[in-house]
Amino acid sequence: MAKFTIAVFPGDGIGNDITKPSADFIGDIAKGFGVDLGFEYVDAGAYLYAKTGDAFPEENFQFAAKADAIYLAAMGDPAIRYPDGREIGPQHTLRKRLQLYAGVRPCIAMPGAVLPLKDPRADDLDFVVVRESTEGMMAFPEKSEMDTPDEAYNIMKISRKTSEKLFRFSFEYARKRKAAGKSAGKVSCLNKANVLSSQYFFMSIFDEICKEYPDIETEHMYVDAAAMNFVRKPWTFDVCPVENAYGDVLTDLTAALMGGIGMAPSGEIGDNNAVFQPCHGSAPKMAGTGIANPTGMVLSGAMMLEYLGDKFGCREAGAASEKVFETVKSAYAKGTLCPHDFGGSDGVKEVIAAFRRELE
Repeated sequence: MAKFTIAVFPGDGIGNDITKPSADFIGDIAKGFGVDLGFEYVDAGAYLYAKTGDAFPEENFQFAAKADAIYLAAMGDPAIRYPDGREIGPQHTLRKRLQLYAGVRPCIAMPGAVLPLKDPRADDLDFVVVRESTEGMMAFPEKSEMDTPDEAYNIMKISRKTSEKLFRFSFEYARKRKAAGKSAGKVSCLNKANVLSSQYFFMSIFDEICKEYPDIETEHMYVDAAAMNFVRKPWTFDVCPVENAYGDVLTDLTAALMGGIGMAPSGEIGDNNAVFQPCHGSAPKMAGTGIANPTGMVLSGAMMLEYLGDKFGCREAGAASEKVFETVKSAYAKGTLCPHDFGGSDGVKEVIAAFRRELE
């Protein structure tokens, strides 16, 4: 049996509600394919900061860094902040210290889900935004020497090294999707090169890298036009690399196309490490009520299994990943599953139970 060590961070708010049920479900499916996911729970987040003054102890970071993968729910609470006003976010520490430059955020429409677009083509959406997660507008989030009592600055950083990695990752991902029959193979570079020199640099690096992939179709699109087209014709997209802050905004839009933020999974992937977490926040007002939607957490677990399969050459993990996706799709296809995102009342217990019934 293939064995992996997974560092699990429930974090804050609803993270404590969705983590164990989701991990147990993912772990059970994995075992059925001969894969042992050794979940080791680790503490970090706003609540830990409020108790100890340390949001992310170094020993906890080091444990996560040595794990085969990291499974994270949600961190932060608007009521608990650093002295400079920023919310507590150890997930950002993981991204930067582990250089997790590729924020993979799929937009996958579930059959039977309540979706916002009337066009029937929106019922079969399957495309990916690859958000650069270490640089851009979020590279320097703290106060700077340029700040005054009347002005505040954050500088956008675009580096050749990271951009090249981001684009090569995106092209390889497009190739993989094409080979699997999920798409025709296209990479759309989303940018704001018409007004920002840093974004023109970003686009220029894309143009260099695309020459290495003549088998993949390419296009440029300004990020504001992309926001419009994500609503007008999202089925025309495949893989979309984009700067950090723009990607943060656009992937809330793509979550809406899936029916709500609770549906959206993500993976933050680097050369040696990866974090898998739902796109939603900690929603502290919902914590403990049981109404959170664990779908994004479960699908993030499926992405984690896919990553383990690719990185370690474990076909069984890849097969388990496909089984998770198939199970979730099958459960929603029944048309009776209606989580809070859709205006329904199904919460953690009901959603996970619906998934498990598909395995019977």
